[in-house]
Amino acid sequence: MCSVEFSQSNGVFTHGKTFHICRRWRLLNRLYNHIQLSSNLMSGCDYSLFKDGIEPMWEDERNKRGGRWLITLSKQQRRADLDRFWLETLLCLVGEAFDDHSDDVCGAVVNVRTKGDKIAIWTTDYENKDAVVHIGRVYKERLGVPQKVIIGYQSHADTATKSGSTTKNKFVV
Repeated sequence: MCSVEFSQSNGVFTHGKTFHICRRWRLLNRLYNHIQLSSNLMSGCDYSLFKDGIEPMWEDERNKRGGRWLITLSKQQRRADLDRFWLETLLCLVGEAFDDHSDDVCGAVVNVRTKGDKIAIWTTDYENKDAVVHIGRVYKERLGVPQKVIIGYQSHADTATKSGSTTKNKFVV
């Protein structure tokens, strides 16, 4: 059974910023149980989940000034970690796990590639350091990534203009 919690802010009761968590969870559960697991996708395939009205493209107005927290997985990690990390990423999105900074999250993408897979949470403004770093810390904790492992945040602008195969991290956690 689902319940919707109400919170009081400045004497006004509010609920649900974008859509109800219960409804989102039921939809995600049905969807996740009826699609192929990420680890079973052919190389070159992607899954993405973005807020309504936001396209999973750098050019989208909500993504232009944003960036991404990027998890890179080796081929060996595909069976062990890819599906678990992707599911936890989806749960972070639908559960608004980033507290007051959940509005700064645009969506997430999983890319299945021959050389290794990637999972990224996209945010709306790379200059909002407090929000970006908070999201990164919570995300790393939720994934259960060891403290000694570093994950990086890259702006979409830097990624689009990179000259080599890697993009410099703006932030790390």
